[in-house]
Amino acid sequence: MVGPMIGRTVRRLRQEAGLSQHALAVRLGISASYLNLIEHDQRNVTASLLIKLGEILKVDLATLSGAAERQLEVGLREAFADPLLGADAVAEAEIQALAGSAPNAARAVLALYRAWRVAREDASGIALPSGRRVLLPNEEVRDIFDDRANHFPELEAAAEAIAAELAGAPAERNHAIAERLRQWHGLAVVVRPLEGALRAYDAEARTLTLSESLPRESRGFHMAFQLALLEASGAIEHVMAAIGPTTAEAAGLLRIGLLNYTAGALLMPYQPYLEAARALRHDMEGLAARFGVSFEQACQRLSTLQRQGARGVPFFFLRVDPAGNVSKRFSVAGFPFARYGGSCPRWVVHLAFSTPGAVRVQVASLPDGATFLCFARTVSGPAARWGDPPPVHVVAMGCAVAQAGELVYADGLDLQRAAVGIGLSCRLCDRPDCRSRAFPPLEHRLAFDPMRRGVSPFPFEARR
Repeated sequence: MVGPMIGRTVRRLRQEAGLSQHALAVRLGISASYLNLIEHDQRNVTASLLIKLGEILKVDLATLSGAAERQLEVGLREAFADPLLGADAVAEAEIQALAGSAPNAARAVLALYRAWRVAREDASGIALPSGRRVLLPNEEVRDIFDDRANHFPELEAAAEAIAAELAGAPAERNHAIAERLRQWHGLAVVVRPLEGALRAYDAEARTLTLSESLPRESRGFHMAFQLALLEASGAIEHVMAAIGPTTAEAAGLLRIGLLNYTAGALLMPYQPYLEAARALRHDMEGLAARFGVSFEQACQRLSTLQRQGARGVPFFFLRVDPAGNVSKRFSVAGFPFARYGGSCPRWVVHLAFSTPGAVRVQVASLPDGATFLCFARTVSGPAARWGDPPPVHVVAMGCAVAQAGELVYADGLDLQRAAVGIGLSCRLCDRPDCRSRAFPPLEHRLAFDPMRRGVSPFPFEARR
């Protein structure tokens, strides 16, 4: 099975370090000609050589994986394919060269494209009823988490300092947090009917009220959130000051995201959680039971385990609703999510809605050869009242297929034969024979023939 190549990334990092091919090859213990083949994607890189490269170039394995460049390529491909730009087609090789050799320039192009989209939507009348401009704070915050591989060491340290003083086993942490709120902060936790809210904190009455509709795991998370708000705000504000969000809306959304992150770290302390994940071979339902958290909380925490020197398996994390709207997304594993539009209907993320409560597994192969072991399961929230449909989402995770052996979900799978070809989205997918295609690809000319009906509803000519 062919994996993604990282030659362009190695070449760029070598040049940034001021090393010649010969100098780097000597330090790696290989010939300059072999390094040249690696940099031109004509040889794969072994695990031991990858570790040496990281040590010499002083970067982590996530940087060396080329995941950032592949995500840039996806964004550039979407931008250049937008028919409203009226631009000439940009060859795939040029897109790869821009993302691999000039990533700062590529990010600047994407920033301009995003700004243009916002301006275009405003000009087209797609704005808030108040007339206020839509600034897309969610995209800014999503990029902040992606740029940091969904890992914040300062918040991990703050959570560990608090967790070290909490008594009891991980599964009993709810009680310990409630006791700390009571003893340290004079705060009572009550559970009762709560109209129009799930959590309400009354600072004057020193009361944290939780809705009785919340399941036990969610009550624990909301208490941990409150404790993070009271005891880790200094660390959170320090992180925010270093980031510098551009708008008040982005700052508010980022603060909530960092509080959620700290709450997860309180309930699932880094080292114990990493050790349990390895011992259970990333059985998410087993992990959730051991730490007394929900399936979604267990999955999201797993995507944050990227501490230098104690890294977990790099996972991507996704939460999507039945309409295909993505409400959470982290891409530590380098899965190149499409920024705009829907995702592939063949992906297990969408198939999981048909089997509520069951974990679905899929080996997903992208057009560039990158292959991921993915698993997904539905999660449901409480309905507001009888007759209202409960909110249902699918939570999905995945890692590079090279690390599939560390997951219980790979047991019994033939990773090569089981691979399912998917695309990033119909508009960006070149697969000609897909029965599930919902839209024609943007970069191809349609070619209808009344004398022949193929498997795809949108036949198209191959790119020249």
